[in-house]
Amino acid sequence: MDALSRAGPRRARGRLGAASPGARAAAAPWARFSAWLECVCVVTFDLELGQALELVYPSDFRLTDKEVGPGPPGSTRGPESSWSSPSFLCFRKAASATCRSLTPTQAALETLSSASAFGSVAGRGALGMPRTGTTTVGPPCRCKQVKDSSVKRGYFQKSLVLVSRLPFVRLFQALLSLIAPEYFDKLAPCLEAVCNEIDQWPAPMPGQTLNLPVMGVVLQVHVPSRVDKPEYSPPKQCSHENLLPAPVVLTSVHELDLFRCFQPVLTHVQTLWELMLLGEPLVVLAPSPAMSSEIVLALISCLQPLKFCCDYRPYFTIHDSEFKEFTTRTQAPPNVVLGVTNPFFIKTLQHWPHILRVGEPKMSGDLPKQVKLKKPSRLKTLDTKPGLYTAYSAHLHRDKALLKRLLKGLQKKRPWDTQTALLRRHLLELTQSFIIPLVRPGREGEGAEGHGPRLTPLPHQEHYMASLMPLQKSITPWKTPPQIRPFRQDDFLRSLEHAGPQLTCILKGDWLGLYRRFFKSPHFDGWYRQRHKEMAQKLEALHLEAICEAQNIETWMKDKSEVEVVDLVLKLREKLVQAQGHQLPVKEATLQRAQLYIETVIGSLPKDLQAVLCPS
Repeated sequence: MDALSRAGPRRARGRLGAASPGARAAAAPWARFSAWLECVCVVTFDLELGQALELVYPSDFRLTDKEVGPGPPGSTRGPESSWSSPSFLCFRKAASATCRSLTPTQAALETLSSASAFGSVAGRGALGMPRTGTTTVGPPCRCKQVKDSSVKRGYFQKSLVLVSRLPFVRLFQALLSLIAPEYFDKLAPCLEAVCNEIDQWPAPMPGQTLNLPVMGVVLQVHVPSRVDKPEYSPPKQCSHENLLPAPVVLTSVHELDLFRCFQPVLTHVQTLWELMLLGEPLVVLAPSPAMSSEIVLALISCLQPLKFCCDYRPYFTIHDSEFKEFTTRTQAPPNVVLGVTNPFFIKTLQHWPHILRVGEPKMSGDLPKQVKLKKPSRLKTLDTKPGLYTAYSAHLHRDKALLKRLLKGLQKKRPWDTQTALLRRHLLELTQSFIIPLVRPGREGEGAEGHGPRLTPLPHQEHYMASLMPLQKSITPWKTPPQIRPFRQDDFLRSLEHAGPQLTCILKGDWLGLYRRFFKSPHFDGWYRQRHKEMAQKLEALHLEAICEAQNIETWMKDKSEVEVVDLVLKLREKLVQAQGHQLPVKEATLQRAQLYIETVIGSLPKDLQAVLCPS
């Protein structure tokens, strides 16, 4: 242990592993490691105290008591000496941008993380803005449990945990399956060697296929990017054909095996999809932390490509600091998907509107035994049978054809990757059909009132939202850009009659009722704020382009007061800063012209104003 704490170059870090200003040189030796992992932890379970953080590597990385939540060590069951399945600890980490510095690659991957639903922020409001300033990071872990009569619990239990801000669950599970057995055999030297190997990995650049050597094995992975199609597709083989040993190809670094996760609830996948879409509070009671975690993560991923804007806890225990908040009956349950294993929660969370109780997977013929839909009144404190306990009635009719296809695949022993692809494609098409009226471009050149072409500013803008954009001719160089019209729910609902989800989805049902409930959910709030922000940024960019394309700036300045000219300089500078920070979608030539305009305008002012605007 002492050798490990002294090993390796230290990283100068602030709270939550953020590199402190002026310490970049010291952080450089661990820069590649930090691109993939925050740290590696060893956690020991104590019967009285719960989990105890025994070791963190690199040794100068610090997690506060508030940031370390409960984990599976106290609930993992197994034989006298065994590895439990991968499960998840919950680390609560500060999300403030002031806590750490991000490279452009890390920022892109974290954006991708939130888009793929693995970067949930506690108490997310609109646009995923954190209200509590913390994030839930559910890192994979491996637990070892050995019978030990000297321990009060009767078992010695310890976990090896990887903490990362990236949502690469499947990659880290594969990594743990290699590291954990070796670590518990050789302890500190093994962990040090592995961390040094990871520190040699190439950066996780979006869109690239990488070979990652670790412990004599090469893992070949494809780093997801925004341009990837949101459906299952195996990674392209890397050009390194002569690698020895042959690389182990991971089909995905972040996507779970949906078919395996949803085995006991296949008949209710659509109902669960609706509950996720509406941001409803849901408890998942499973027999193990691994199963609880994977079902929760599968649920929140089934809304892709719609961003998940609620909170979720893959594994929640009575030791969690928010236990009282979640179990109180004095207020409505929060918009959280909660994964638990302790049957005690059946009683304490009985007031939650939706509880999914699943047991160990059992086969019923060719199809895994399915849980039944049950009324909440049938929920018993003890010996609750598997089922989905809810009073919710689905708005859409069940897709019986999907279940038949999946059953046929089981009968033909179709590979599970193919089954997962079928299920994921179904959920993707269902979500896309729902959001097509919100995120599919309108026909360019059509205006709502026939007053000329409207702006079609973004590839993700839909017909209705495009109608809220001002006319292109209304954007002039020397006036404030016009405002975006407000989103009127009644107008949108009327537009569904001729441009609704029925055009792309065969499912029948109360689509209007589903939209009305969606408008009250955190997901609509998050979606609308994000789209409105993108539209506003596009308007600002078009306004900047209009200014830069104007040929008569000197003419404009002739009859303007110094106050108006200075105001133009300040506004141009503000737009320039936004654009240089990639907050405005403008070309480099436009930025150069804007800078030239600023210099031209300042040069026309008196020397005293020039000194104020351009201090030496």
